[in-house]
Amino acid sequence: MNPITSVLVLLLGLCGIAAASFSLIPGGAVHPLYALPFFAAALVVGLSLKMANTWQKFVILRAGKLQGVKGPGMFLMIPIIDQVTAIIDERIQTTAFNAEQALTKDTVPVNVDAIIFWHVHDAEAAALKITNYREAIDRVAQTSLREMIGSSMLSALLSDRQAADEQLRAEIGAKTAPWGISVGSVEVRDVAIPEALQDAMSRQAQAEREKQARIILGSAEAEVASRFVEAAKTYAAHPIALQLRAMNIIYETTKERGATILIPTAMVDTMNPASALVLAGLAEARTKVTPAVREAA
Repeated sequence: MNPITSVLVLLLGLCGIAAASFSLIPGGAVHPLYALPFFAAALVVGLSLKMANTWQKFVILRAGKLQGVKGPGMFLMIPIIDQVTAIIDERIQTTAFNAEQALTKDTVPVNVDAIIFWHVHDAEAAALKITNYREAIDRVAQTSLREMIGSSMLSALLSDRQAADEQLRAEIGAKTAPWGISVGSVEVRDVAIPEALQDAMSRQAQAEREKQARIILGSAEAEVASRFVEAAKTYAAHPIALQLRAMNIIYETTKERGATILIPTAMVDTMNPASALVLAGLAEARTKVTPAVREAA
């Protein structure tokens, strides 16, 4: 009984008691008949005046036939003849469901936990077309989840959960729509696989990473080798550049650590600045002579 109806019933009962108390017959006895109208009115109000909250719908049957869907707010019923067959909550509801040891398309047993968000959009259908729509939603969700797992590969189930969520929402929504129930969304919370398979997948992933690392290393080695070939061609065409590079390497080696390096006399002579200038002059003269020789030829 709602608060408003309770207050009215209480007031009518008090009025009946007061009427019986102040209506005295000769001899000082209280006459109870004066209280009967008030008590009858309290009974009628208690049975006929109903109130539905803003999220509720009352499905009313009159003599076994659908009389209507009432709410929200206050409404009247005919006592005894009218009957509230269901009170439907139209707010968004959540139902958790799972599938244990379900086989994927590649025959891998998995345990999947999911949750569904739904609400009743047609109170009349939810009350009259199915006995217990809450239990039915749970059963439909479980069977749809098993069907989805059986048609999906394990890799797709683990990597693309959004597609699995959308597939479940569409399938469950299509089955529950005739009952006046709309499915807002379905979310897969967890996909558990056997520990042995987890170890195998971990080793496979590690092997793939090692393979990729070796490929990258081989590509780097090939690129370095090609650069060395280009450098060798450059040094072969320009010997002075090779001498300068050797001098720079020696300088970089000794400038920080102060190490002592023993260098053969012939190498020192070639690194002599005067010798370097002579070699540079010879290289320049060679470049000048070579075109002249070509023109003469």
